[in-house]
Amino acid sequence: MSAIDDLPPLRDIIREHSLSARKSLGQNFLLDLNLTARIARAAGPLEDSTVIEVGPGPGGLTRALLAMGAKRVIAIERDERSIDALDYIVKRYPGRIEIVHGDAQHFDPRPLLDGGKAKIVANLPYNIATQLLVDWLSIEPWPPWYDTMVLMFQREVAERIVAHEDEEAYGRLAVLANWRAETKILFDISPAAFVPQPKVTSSVVRLIPRAAPEPCDRRMLEQVAAAAFGQRRKMLRQSLKALSVDPARLAAAAQIDATRRAETISVAGFVAMARELADIRSTK
Repeated sequence: MSAIDDLPPLRDIIREHSLSARKSLGQNFLLDLNLTARIARAAGPLEDSTVIEVGPGPGGLTRALLAMGAKRVIAIERDERSIDALDYIVKRYPGRIEIVHGDAQHFDPRPLLDGGKAKIVANLPYNIATQLLVDWLSIEPWPPWYDTMVLMFQREVAERIVAHEDEEAYGRLAVLANWRAETKILFDISPAAFVPQPKVTSSVVRLIPRAAPEPCDRRMLEQVAAAAFGQRRKMLRQSLKALSVDPARLAAAAQIDATRRAETISVAGFVAMARELADIRSTK
């Protein structure tokens, strides 16, 4: 008997289906069902929710989501071996889980949501975690089709997501994430909880989309942040030249000195510069 349900231990499922984790797929299986339950709880009440899960593997988090009452789980899995291994969960929770065999980077769940909102809860494959997050934060129009994301990343990536100005981890990812969402690291997970053990600590991050972020063109914001952090040791008056506009004009729009460096500029400052860039481009 496991901590959350009456299904077989995950190690037995892995052994039965020869589910050795594949580095090429960024797989690290989380086997501690107490931890998967903690991740599921972090997403809030699940009884009326559709949950999107990426990379379920042998199904530890999937089981927790269903045991915690998720109305429906849509699990996206690229690895055919795991598709077969998840059948024991499908039989245990009939009608509440849908397995999609495919690549999460090219999957649009909206046709399956009937116009409703979903939650994204996942132990993301390390090799695509950051790109998936950027894709979800770049959805247009905004607000997006999800109301909460609870995601696991390597600790270093998690710190980059939640960072604020004047912090070492602050960069382009933090600007995009904190412009469009409220972000928070909830807790860490030791490498010992995974099979195989990664070399780094993992962190669970919650992101709640802002209903009305400060208005600006996302593409302009990304361009300003890319230019500023592309030469982060240089002053804005130098780094923003990559945009082929007058850096002083962008800085003035944000009421900041062009001698400052990117890591000292708040998200609001970047938004103001992005709006000014959009105005400049629109008149050319």
